[in-house]
Amino acid sequence: MIINILAVGDISGSAGLEFLTAKLRGIQKLYDIAFTVVNAENAHGLGASAKQAQEIIDAGADVITLGNHTWSRFDLVPFLDECGTILRPSNYAPQVPGRGWGIFESGYGSICVINLIGRVDMPGNNENPFLETDRILKKVDTRIILVDFHAEATSEKYAMAYYLDGRVSALWGTHTHVQTSDCRVLPEGAGYITDIGMTGAVDSVIGMKTSSSVSRFLGNPPMRFEEADGPAKLEGAVFSIDTETGKCCGVEAIRVI
Repeated sequence: MIINILAVGDISGSAGLEFLTAKLRGIQKLYDIAFTVVNAENAHGLGASAKQAQEIIDAGADVITLGNHTWSRFDLVPFLDECGTILRPSNYAPQVPGRGWGIFESGYGSICVINLIGRVDMPGNNENPFLETDRILKKVDTRIILVDFHAEATSEKYAMAYYLDGRVSALWGTHTHVQTSDCRVLPEGAGYITDIGMTGAVDSVIGMKTSSSVSRFLGNPPMRFEEADGPAKLEGAVFSIDTETGKCCGVEAIRVI
């Protein structure tokens, strides 16, 4: 059986969160989605609150993934242990709260979701994501395995995709908020896209007000980034997965405005 899995790009600010909660159910119906993973990295501008995470789950997300702003909202920290459907990058230091991967039940069997963070041009003293994935995969026996790789460098994302090809069903990149045009199925059956984009204000600089972003690049004294508002979009990708083999047979980038 072929099922469709939806990966939603980084929610950015209130505009993105409101658009997701209003549109997600309809998108799931339109694309006949069996399972949904939403990256909530910037739902509060930087990070996500526990309340926002719950809103995303209530809106229809099966799993929430995070990234480099995981610790920006202190109220989320206990929620990482309390809520079974939210993941932070697995290659953070082992003593931090929460978990970075999990096995989730669906109407079509068990699905493993892994959340990773890159090391190239990314803050933090993170463990090697390649070796971390090896450790995880030794413990996983599900056919369908999904990876959200929150990383800056396209080269690191591509390298990870080829490293895991034949061992995971799909890998998508998050973090840069700009959707790439390289959807493909790799030689051994892993679906891939370098970045699935973002869910947030259309007229913005990756979700933030254009004025503050332009000012910073002009060399003016730093000013606080502010969430952009106005009409929003949802970006992501749909992966068609064979439940018998766990291999991907098609990838489509989506954008809803």
